[in-house]
Amino acid sequence: MNNSISRRNLIHSGALLGAACMASGTRPLFAQTSAATAKPSPIRLGIASYTFRNFSRAEMIGYLKQIKVDSLNVKNVKDHLPTDPVEEAKALADYAAAGIKLHAAGTIYFAKDEDADVRSQFEYCKRAGISVIVAGDPTPQTLPRIEKFVKEYDIRIAIHNHGPEDKLWPSPLDVLKSLKGTDERIGCCIDVGHTVRAGADVVQAIREVGPRLFNMHVKDLTDFQNKESQVAVGDGIMPMRKIFEALIAIGYRGFVDLEYEVHADDPMPGVTSSLAYMRGVQAGMGYQHHA
Repeated sequence: MNNSISRRNLIHSGALLGAACMASGTRPLFAQTSAATAKPSPIRLGIASYTFRNFSRAEMIGYLKQIKVDSLNVKNVKDHLPTDPVEEAKALADYAAAGIKLHAAGTIYFAKDEDADVRSQFEYCKRAGISVIVAGDPTPQTLPRIEKFVKEYDIRIAIHNHGPEDKLWPSPLDVLKSLKGTDERIGCCIDVGHTVRAGADVVQAIREVGPRLFNMHVKDLTDFQNKESQVAVGDGIMPMRKIFEALIAIGYRGFVDLEYEVHADDPMPGVTSSLAYMRGVQAGMGYQHHA
């Protein structure tokens, strides 16, 4: 083997092989021989339904089956999970029939600092059996009201950071500052892309947020200063292995949800490559990824 081939390129080559096998339903020989010795991975991969925002629920379910992912972070986009109780029930029946589990919802926006509006969001998630609300815009002033419903419903809130454009929550560290003294069920959803664009060290941020980390949105960039440089995971410079190592170090038990925001009309090549790469990283760490 040429010594000039980088370790990253080697992993990426394996990921592409994994992608091909995943698409064809076959398994590479190295996976068969290492499965007996690999430990189950503590990293659980899921998908943010926003990835499939241009596709119907039925189409998305078909795609999830193709990529062998049964864990969904669902958003009220298209017909993925409507807020109307009757339509929501139909969506939940479809997911249950397909064996797809909903572990989070979001991002959800709290447009009004009013009990009725906040309660409606919690009721929406309670009906779906969802335990984590990924919140996009709560202000420090509205957190006490939201906290009241967190305690009543026992549903966690994960405040999502949105990078330098977000005046309230650019990075997870900004979220963390506002969590002092709040219920332990109020925490963070770290979006790794927005975190690095805000100038924060994403690995250090994971370690600092620690037990207040409830959800992860994963993407990759070729330039940490350029929002438009998003690519499939593994094609950029996001330190995925170090991210996984940090998550394991803090005992993270949530999901790592791929949020692939580019090529909205044809996301599957990038989604397949991203998942294969992340599964390949886990394999390189000695883990067997969750099916």
